[in-house]
Amino acid sequence: MPPLNAIAAASHADPYPYYRELLAGPALVFDPDLRLWIASRAAVIEEIMEHPQCVVRPPAEAVPQAIAGSSAGTVFARLVRMNEGAVHACARRVIGQALAALDLAAVAERSAQCARALDAHHGLPDGTALTRWLCDLPTYVVAGLLGFGDAELPQVALLVADFVRCLSPLSTAQQLASASTAAHTLMELMQASTPGTLADDVRRRAAQAGWEDSDAIIANLVGLMAQTHEATAGLIGNCVVTLLRQPGLLARLRADPQLVGAFVHEVARYDPSVQNTRRFVTHPISVAGMALQPGDTVLLLLAAAGRDASANPQAEVFLLERPERQLSGFGHGRHACPGQDLALAIATSAIEHLLDLQLDPALLGWTYAPSANARLPQFFNSPVKERP
Repeated sequence: MPPLNAIAAASHADPYPYYRELLAGPALVFDPDLRLWIASRAAVIEEIMEHPQCVVRPPAEAVPQAIAGSSAGTVFARLVRMNEGAVHACARRVIGQALAALDLAAVAERSAQCARALDAHHGLPDGTALTRWLCDLPTYVVAGLLGFGDAELPQVALLVADFVRCLSPLSTAQQLASASTAAHTLMELMQASTPGTLADDVRRRAAQAGWEDSDAIIANLVGLMAQTHEATAGLIGNCVVTLLRQPGLLARLRADPQLVGAFVHEVARYDPSVQNTRRFVTHPISVAGMALQPGDTVLLLLAAAGRDASANPQAEVFLLERPERQLSGFGHGRHACPGQDLALAIATSAIEHLLDLQLDPALLGWTYAPSANARLPQFFNSPVKERP
């Protein structure tokens, strides 16, 4: 059964036949039930992402109403990825430079250490433990880079998990309240700065660039943990799903672990954790021959764009040796994810660790967490494999 609509596709067992139909149709289609335009082609999505009149938040609702006035809303309002203009450009440049300066070899080693420690704590490859492990791992790594000590990481991971729930329109009132409490605590914990850490480097670069809003700097450090927590966890989970669905790949990676990096990159194209995002039109524009008006919303199907043959030839084929791979799931233009290399490095270390474990497709099943835009596998033990 196909997804109910383009938003429900994110957590559907297999949305890709549905995306394929959209790619074969008009460049932009209007969904009267969702009351938004849908873009699936890579070139159109890039055009909209680059368009100055297509912004990341509705002008009349900079912060979602559900969290406006709360500590979670205060953090949300300051996130670089939720803003436009000069402030966004300066902050994004600062954070992007700091992330680009990271020693990815050191990140990989730290990721491997955290993977081993969390494995011992959770007890892999139990299905429920695997879900907890893949959510904790990215947060532990990034929190450590920001300066948190090992003893603090369990608390920070719980707080980040609580905070990210405010970013979903599906959150309950209780989850929103917990998210606000977590946001306040995380902001307090991030006040301190340890020399030589990623947080210290961001602050130093911010001072050099004239970015003087200390609350905004701290909010974006919290945002780094939040974005990594969910998106990178989803990427690792989708890598595991791919290995369970294609056991031959698991054997190939075990025989040649140097292919793991290419494997993670291809999963990020083939089954990305961030399936869609939105843009909001501020002035009359024309895109792909269609007239869009102020107040219009466009849903950008990043996962469909990854399967667009004009961007990735043989798009429906999983190819480790894919030349010039286009990863739509990390965005494009002024809001492209500056943490792409960090996320891929963490995920690569995670899969390298899992190669040594028994990932048995007869014993592990999975479903997808309810989400309006993310693809987040949740694993469970299954005596008889039930393929989603």
